[in-house]
Amino acid sequence: MNPFHTHGAFSWSELTTSDPKAACDFYGKLFGWKVETSDMGSGPYDVLKVGDTAVGGIMGKPPGAPADMPPMWGCYVTVNNVDETLAAVKRLGGGVLMEPMDVKGVGRMAVIRDPQGAALSVIQYSM
Repeated sequence: MNPFHTHGAFSWSELTTSDPKAACDFYGKLFGWKVETSDMGSGPYDVLKVGDTAVGGIMGKPPGAPADMPPMWGCYVTVNNVDETLAAVKRLGGGVLMEPMDVKGVGRMAVIRDPQGAALSVIQYSM
């Protein structure tokens, strides 16, 4: 199974933090992750790798984030179509926390909320 092409598969983990450099240093030493930094158009993004396989990322808190927003890990689930998934989320009683956005060279993503209030990111990869 390729998690980047399988609808419903957990495919990416991402840390949003106020100090990406310190987080990269900590997790690199803890797990042996290699870090490759790139620019995703909105600033630096650190891709975490186990061997040659990208497994997640680390990024700074987005502009406009609340000052007291704690660092947090988030998960992405692969979907065949983000827009159809958001329609299903709403039909099933959930909500949309972040409207769909295109991530250059990666795909289209959004953040949903289930009926109990839990947040989860969904992504339709373009690669």
